[in-house]
Amino acid sequence: MNEPTQEHPTEQCQEIDQGVMETLRSRDHSVLAQQIDPLSCTHNDIVELLAQYLALSEQDDDEIFDAWFDGLNKAQHTVLKVFEVYRGQFEHQE
Repeated sequence: MNEPTQEHPTEQCQEIDQGVMETLRSRDHSVLAQQIDPLSCTHNDIVELLAQYLALSEQDDDEIFDAWFDGLNKAQHTVLKVFEVYRGQFEHQE
């Protein structure tokens, strides 16, 4: 049996990761805005996702966090990546 390939999602993740690195260097949020703005989610969806992310990441049980994280969809992963970039920039401001 042929295993389904995930080249497209992998390529998209690489594009997001490259955009993240460019953004970190330039502090230009336009690349990240292009990833986030088209998503069809509400502000409440984003706030709830970030609250879950912060609460679960602070727990000692990595298996619970990993199971939750693995169950997220592509849009949710994108939101979390962008959040981490913004958080990193604010934490390392001069």
